[in-house]
Amino acid sequence: MTSTTPAPPTTTSPQAQRRILTVLVISQILSGAGLAAGITVGALLAQAMLGSTGLAGVPSALFTAGSALAAVAVSRISHHRGRRPGLAAGYFTGAIGSAGIIAAAVTGNAVLLFLALFVYGAGSATNLQARYAGADLASPAHRGRAVSTVLVATTVGGVAGPNLAAPTGDLAHALGIPHLAGPFLLTGAAYALAALVLTLWLRPDPLLLARTLHTQQTPSTPTGTTTTSDQQHGVAGRRSLGVLLGALVMILTQLIMVAIMTMTPVHMHDHGHGTAASGLVIAIHVAAMYLPSPLTGWLVDRYGRLKVASASGLTLLAAGIVAATAPGDSVALLSLALALLGLGWNFGLVSGTAIITDAVPLATRAKTQGMVDVSISIAGATGGLASGLVVAAAGYPLLAVACGVLALAVLPAIAATAGSR
Repeated sequence: MTSTTPAPPTTTSPQAQRRILTVLVISQILSGAGLAAGITVGALLAQAMLGSTGLAGVPSALFTAGSALAAVAVSRISHHRGRRPGLAAGYFTGAIGSAGIIAAAVTGNAVLLFLALFVYGAGSATNLQARYAGADLASPAHRGRAVSTVLVATTVGGVAGPNLAAPTGDLAHALGIPHLAGPFLLTGAAYALAALVLTLWLRPDPLLLARTLHTQQTPSTPTGTTTTSDQQHGVAGRRSLGVLLGALVMILTQLIMVAIMTMTPVHMHDHGHGTAASGLVIAIHVAAMYLPSPLTGWLVDRYGRLKVASASGLTLLAAGIVAATAPGDSVALLSLALALLGLGWNFGLVSGTAIITDAVPLATRAKTQGMVDVSISIAGATGGLASGLVVAAAGYPLLAVACGVLALAVLPAIAATAGSR
């Protein structure tokens, strides 16, 4: 009866969280369609325009490098003005990049293609940053499930996008646009609509509201109570370890996922498969990246972040082995490999996001999350660029095995962190 905490925060926060998650789900469905459509044909478009398999990984490298810059921009806007303007600006920039890719394909201009792919990466960065918006108002006990709700929404668009590669290619051909540029018509429209949805309906802003509620609900330090230097250093040390571990888990899973995913359509094309078959495999992969999110979120909240992070490394190892041993003409086995790849990525992303969010205070949350996503994007760019070179020099199976073995690096890092707690 004597509490000074205002009543509205305890009732407004759950209501606001439900509304915010609904709007984020809608925007993620749209952006997922755009993201997956571009992934399906990006490498093939570069291979056709440049005439080189070794350079087929360049699109993935460029749009993930662009997403690194976009992650900084989106996080800074979010830090100063809130999630709504940050996310909307990121998706709108991705739509501009999509238009540039179409123009490059029509004119046959490789330089414009590279520039547009870089700008297009903003959509990918924003798609990932949206998961943080879902966690802003969530309690620590439900943080994994909040992140997973946003991620799973991407499944709907992510599955539809690759399967629209062939129809949008036909539409593009009818409009006088190269067939492989067709999916970027869908990408541009989807990103633009996602930006519009967020601009109009992401209210209240989740990060700004979380800061307000935190200020209202945090009691003042009682008179005579002090915090020792050792206590402060201990908290700071645990936070640093959390940030480092969460970042490492997500960096490794992103690098491995992008490397194998990027070259799988090229590998299939070299074995006589068309865009419909590669689109199906990528659709299964994207579904596995996002569809298990509710289960993953529950596992993270129920059994802990570190156990699920460990599972990501083992699952990615299995994905690499299956991809390396699958015959080039087996769509079923390649689909299984890419499904395991997506599932391992999902385990790493949800657990890593929860680890980061737990470790970072609200005052610096957006900035730190942005810098972590920059590292993730750089890892993806490295994986995309290196994948084409490795396949050209040594073949797809070696790439897959090497990535699977690399995934095991998360295990000693997790063991070391667990031992220090």
